[in-house]
Parts: sequence; structure tokens; C-alpha cells
Amino acid sequence: MKARHKRRKRKARKPGGANDAAALRKHVVDLLKGGAAHVRFEDAVNGFPAGKRGTLAPGLPHTGWQLLEHVRIAQWDILEFSRNSKHVSPNFPGGYWPKTPLPPDDAAWDKSVREFQRDLRELVKLVENPRTDIFAKIPHGDGQTVLREALVAADHNAYHLGQLVDLRRALGAWPEA
Repeated sequence: MKARHKRRKRKARKPGGANDAAALRKHVVDLLKGGAAHVRFEDAVNGFPAGKRGTLAPGLPHTGWQLLEHVRIAQWDILEFSRNSKHVSPNFPGGYWPKTPLPPDDAAWDKSVREFQRDLRELVKLVENPRTDIFAKIPHGDGQTVLREALVAADHNAYHLGQLVDLRRALGAWPEA
């Protein structure tokens, strides 16, 4: 005769608790910072040769300067929209791209890198802050939430940083090239 084993019923896990929100915040922060399946910002820009920052590669539509400034401006706009009801976004699409394919000088490149990093830290702080209701609609928006905006920033950054890596490869300026 076969022994019958009683199965214990598992209690159904109820989503939406504090642990779920904390885990989600951590996942979003990890996505914003890059790594895993996405290139990190620092890896994409560190070592980009100054002489190639304004160079187009055959078949690619943007220079390194254009991509760097574009991700900086877009991330800044997302951050400010998420936390400042008085923020006015740049005109789309022209206001999200630099006016020239070449940075004015090395200091402009360095400033853009620093400002991107600063705004990324601020966006991470906003998401990590337990007082930030990442699910609540942003009062001055059209239904956006901080969670949505953080995911848009992470997705947008990943896309364009990938383009920056492709550009560096095409220019022979990527470490693996």
C-alpha cells in the first residue's frame, strides 16, 4: 500500500507589501545605474578620445558629443519633471540635442559627464526615498508616475549608451576593438 503524503497548503503571497515596494525600488535603481545587461554610463564615456568626440562614423547618425548631451538633457528633463511642478521641458525634439556635432572644448564634455552623473544620483535618491510614492500620479503630469519616469530614463539611457558603444567600436575607440 502506498503511503499518502499530505501536502501542506502554501499560503498565497499577497503582493503590495513594504518588501515588494523595497524590492521594486532596488530593481529600478539597479536598472538606472546600468550593468548586468546594459552598459554603465562610466564604461561608455570613460576613455572616449577627445579627438573623436565630434566624429561621425559611417552609417551612424550621431557623434559622441551629440549622444552624451542628448542623454544628459533628457535625463535632466525627466528628473526635473518628476520633482518640480514649475519645470518647463525643452522643445521637442530640437531642445534635446546639442546645436553642434562637436563639443566646444574638453571642459564642456567633462561638464556634461558630471551633470549626467549628478542627475543620475538625484534620480536614484528620488526612487530610493521611501517618502516618494513611486506609484502615485505626478500632480502636474498627464498620468505619469515616478516609477514610469525612472523606467523611461533607464530605457532611454540604455538605448543611447548602446549607441555610444557602437560609435566607439566603429571609430576604433572601444577597448575591445
